[in-house]
Amino acid sequence: MHNLMKGLARIMAMIGGAALSFLILMTCASIVGRLLNGLFHAEWTRAISPDFAAWMASHVGPVNGDFELVEAGVAFAIFSFIPLCQITAGHAAVDVFANGFSARANRILRMATEVVFALVLVLIAWRLAAGTVSKFENGETSFLLQFPVWWAYAASLFSAVVAAIVGLYMAAIRIYEAVSGQILIWDGVEVQQ
Repeated sequence: MHNLMKGLARIMAMIGGAALSFLILMTCASIVGRLLNGLFHAEWTRAISPDFAAWMASHVGPVNGDFELVEAGVAFAIFSFIPLCQITAGHAAVDVFANGFSARANRILRMATEVVFALVLVLIAWRLAAGTVSKFENGETSFLLQFPVWWAYAASLFSAVVAAIVGLYMAAIRIYEAVSGQILIWDGVEVQQ
């Protein structure tokens, strides 16, 4: 089961990474297009070659709706990275006090953290599902590209549901570890005593 969950988390992270890479490249292209458009609108370029500058100024520019795509894509990417972070204990941890605790206290602390994380991820997925239905029903579209806003919500919802499933799985593992006293998944965070 752990290999299945870890594989699912890795696949989601790869998909999120691909989406984020696309957004980075698109943003760079948009910035270069904006700069070139300004360059071809400059008086000195119009003085050197007016026809070429006018043609380039009308055909080169920022990517239309780039901020809408970034807004939708980054939310999807963030939710896509959460499952891998959850299953590998990749979240930030402050161990100033926890290092002095006993192994049992640390297991209970990890269990409580995983349970809270799982509950928050389920809450986020639930509310995102409600938001997706709401956006679908009211037919809201983005300002420039006019794509239905619910598409972005649905993509983020898919990632959020996977994150919630992985979160619930890790909470169940940590509950078992806290109750039984044995570590099922060693991820380098445990304190051995």
